[in-house]
Amino acid sequence: MVVGMLAILKAGGAYVPMDPAYPAERIALFIEDSAAPVIVTQAALADTLPAGAAQVLVLDADPRLAEAPVTNPDSGVTAADLAYMIYTSGSTGRPKGVMVEHGNVVNFFAGMDDRIDHAAGSVWLAVTSLSFDISVL
Repeated sequence: MVVGMLAILKAGGAYVPMDPAYPAERIALFIEDSAAPVIVTQAALADTLPAGAAQVLVLDADPRLAEAPVTNPDSGVTAADLAYMIYTSGSTGRPKGVMVEHGNVVNFFAGMDDRIDHAAGSVWLAVTSLSFDISVL
């Protein structure tokens, strides 16, 4: 998932993390609500995706990936472009997507950089799903 997220960001896209352990209805909602044009997955999960209009890119099986350039693309992304969309827990009945721009992420990194100890041997642990905002760190 980390490789897919990095590739999406480098290409200038925004990612929507979808935990395969979530119920199928929730994943279908994420796909529909976000209007994701492409879904990046792996072969073991591809058959579990709901039918839809999005293209499916299977990272561990698509032969086109072997022919992809190894250089970084020039995405043209700015601080105002979306980096990712995270969905709320749905405590009000229907999960809502929260859109986070690249500028928001940079500010978050700068704020955390001021607060996290950088001394040799220092450790900061955050155990979370990639579907939660703190995982961006």
